[in-house]
Amino acid sequence: MREIHSRRCKTSSKSNFTSIFLTVIALNLFLFAYQLPAGEDWPQLRGADSRGVADHPDLPDRWSETENVLWKKPIAGRGWSSPIITGGRVYLTNVTREEGTGEAAKPGLYFGGDRRKPEDIVHNWKVLCFQLSDGKELWQKTLHQGKPKTPRHIKNSYASETPVTDGKHVYVLFGDVGLFCLSVDGDPVWSKELPPCKTRYDWGTAASPVLHEDRLYWVSDNEDESFVEALNKKTGEPIWRKTRDEKSNWATPFIWKNAQRTEIITPGTGKTRSYDLDGNLLYELGGASSITIAKPYTAHNLLYVSSGYILDKKSHSSRFAQVQLEIFHSTKTKLRTIR
Repeated sequence: MREIHSRRCKTSSKSNFTSIFLTVIALNLFLFAYQLPAGEDWPQLRGADSRGVADHPDLPDRWSETENVLWKKPIAGRGWSSPIITGGRVYLTNVTREEGTGEAAKPGLYFGGDRRKPEDIVHNWKVLCFQLSDGKELWQKTLHQGKPKTPRHIKNSYASETPVTDGKHVYVLFGDVGLFCLSVDGDPVWSKELPPCKTRYDWGTAASPVLHEDRLYWVSDNEDESFVEALNKKTGEPIWRKTRDEKSNWATPFIWKNAQRTEIITPGTGKTRSYDLDGNLLYELGGASSITIAKPYTAHNLLYVSSGYILDKKSHSSRFAQVQLEIFHSTKTKLRTIR
């Protein structure tokens, strides 16, 4: 196993269709069945095309704890990350405590959920693997053990970033701990230690990594030093890193393959930016809402970037929406370009 240390951070079902739906109830994480074409993987946050859509006429339109359930598996711990699927296996991350159950998340808005001190209890940062057909646990690995160095908002978790896979390896990001590459059988390949970063009101991290060809891309927008970085997915070695004039954001970057080129789209409160695959800024436009979380996606030759916050002024959101409708077209980009 190769270790890379970073000191920078100022920072049913019917026929052959199966898949899973993730929800969290109390301290248990359950996997529910719905439909996905056989042989199709779900390799990253919101699926292969980042749209969160599985298109098939046999898709069920409702679930309960018993209806349209292929299998379910209670799992100790807490993790807001989504499961991913490759090769007939389900992978997910979570974090457990050595003692106690922790404070439960509550429904409704998140006001009053700030927590200023990390818990003085040893936690275990884990990745788990299950058989898609029946939910059998195949393996689990503890990638880090220790006391958290930063707190979390009550509606966040220490495992909020969704893993990503190329079908041969699984790449796991724990924002204040590290980046990890494992084989699909759980064998360590490389790891990159990450120092803790200050986030707005200590809400914690959430943006997930993405893959494109032989590179792993990730964004760390925080209160210290924000950046977007490209790593060699085989070794974990950095290829480039670009600082960003941003504070805390939680949006996962999107690899946009359009008629002109391939771009890395990074939403942000300050600016929504596009980079080429070498980290050069292509263009930027007025920022998103004061809390920026959603991952962009593409459909109908258009790029969709969205955000919103209940306390933001409507004029700001409307203005940004108009800009989106006018600007994002894969063949005739009308943005102020940098190059």
